Amino acid sequence: MIRILQRMRSRAIPLLALLIAALYGSALWFGLSSPRLATWWSLPVDPRGTMPWHAPSIESVPADEHGELIRDGRRIFIATPEFASDHARALVSCSNCHMQGGIRPYASPMVGLPSIFPTYNKRAGRVISLAERIQECFVRSENGTPLDPQGREMHALLAYIDWLSTPQPTRRKFAGRGLVVLPVLTPDPARGQRLYVSQCAGCHGAGGAGYTPQFPPLWGPDAYNDGAGMNQISKMAAFIQHNMPQNRPGALTPQQAWDLAAFIHNQPHPAFNPAYKHY
Repeated sequence: MIRILQRMRSRAIPLLALLIAALYGSALWFGLSSPRLATWWSLPVDPRGTMPWHAPSIESVPADEHGELIRDGRRIFIATPEFASDHARALVSCSNCHMQGGIRPYASPMVGLPSIFPTYNKRAGRVISLAERIQECFVRSENGTPLDPQGREMHALLAYIDWLSTPQPTRRKFAGRGLVVLPVLTPDPARGQRLYVSQCAGCHGAGGAGYTPQFPPLWGPDAYNDGAGMNQISKMAAFIQHNMPQNRPGALTPQQAWDLAAFIHNQPHPAFNPAYKHY
């Protein structure tokens, strides 16, 4: 009888451990994959003392034609390869770079952009509209083709960004535009490779292919092309240092961020289509 009980106990312990691991993994997956949780949580106060943006609730979107346009824009923004598949070859969503649905400070937030455009764009060498800036993202970061300027997808994204930027009487002026400013450092891709294995591969895969839709590819055929902003080492480093790893943002030093960015930059990316160089 004692042997039977011991045998049952020895089997129960690993089964219990497996059950706990499965429950933890399921909770983690849900927390990362749910558009509502990933997009609409209340942000903590930024360590630099900036004011976080508390986005309006999705329930506040009116139940009319314009409201449906906003909801369509949100869907495209959060799951671009699914809802704008005709124009996005990469398995990268807008919210992968413009985090938390476009509201996170120092992650290239979309808040307030309608009041900034038209503006001069250094890469294009001319003044561009917000719609043209969106086109730039599609032909570079999405490795795709331009949206129809008068099409549903473009109108939906513009409506969503405008809705995110709705003035609120109690908020201060939004801070956290763009990315953090890092010191210019000399990167070491070899150190970056070691860091990638220890800090990044768990989410983005040993081969950089990611685990979509939660974690985007960082290189390879499904990643952004070599004309994208994230293919610039300085921009990738600034993004990494403030926002990655997702469960410990800000844990990496500026030097580590530069090293990681250089390693990722040296990996293969699709070639930018020069037909879209005016974007």
